Amino acid sequence: MENFFRKIGNFIIQTIHTLGGIAVLTEQTVSELFTKPFYPDLLSEQIVIVGLNSILLVAITGITAGAVMTLQFGYGLEKFGGKLYVPKVVALSIIREMGPVFTSLMVAGRMGSGIAAEIGSMKVTQQIDAIRALGTSPIKRIVIPRLLALIICLPLLTLFADLIGLVAGMLVGMELGLGGHFFFSKCFDTLVFNDYWTGTAKTIFFAFFIAMIACYRGLRTEGGTRGVGDSTTWVVVTSSIAVMVGDFFLTKLFIRLSI
Repeated sequence: MENFFRKIGNFIIQTIHTLGGIAVLTEQTVSELFTKPFYPDLLSEQIVIVGLNSILLVAITGITAGAVMTLQFGYGLEKFGGKLYVPKVVALSIIREMGPVFTSLMVAGRMGSGIAAEIGSMKVTQQIDAIRALGTSPIKRIVIPRLLALIICLPLLTLFADLIGLVAGMLVGMELGLGGHFFFSKCFDTLVFNDYWTGTAKTIFFAFFIAMIACYRGLRTEGGTRGVGDSTTWVVVTSSIAVMVGDFFLTKLFIRLSI
């Protein structure tokens, strides 16, 4: 029992320490965000890495989410004579929740681990110290370009996943006897502007969570190549949890704002 409570205490202390470190890194990032020098070439490079290289993964995520949800709701609601409501349910689910969350989880797994591994490798090989020795801020050259790239690309990737998901849902709906024109007309009749902006706004926060968690862990990586691997695993798990927990509170906040 003593060991159990000791483990819980250590976990709480480590969590508080991690949250404090991320808060300090966030404060430093915000303070240097609007000061010169700027590095647009590094930002454009990260946009290509985050955006273009993630399109295929996001497309597969959107296709499978839209197709599976239409299939499940189609056969489920058909038992109660509610198959005509499938487009409305699928559209609301994808735009408000599934699209933003699934896309963010995929990007967290792909880009969060990549950022942590890249920065962690730079840390253990003392490249971070070399950047400081040259009088350049690692935050401006490493953290800020990745943060801005995720904030720019993740909402766009989510909108792309939403569109692909609705198209996939329409194709499956046609197999269930729902016409393509009927499916899309019901989707857009159901959706309002509030649905679009709440789903997209979530991804800005998710992008911030992923970037800051990955950069924080990468900058604190120790222990050589094994430490890089541990950091990568930690970032994937932690950023995924942050997305899921953040989705609940953001959904609750947006519901209160829309009332």
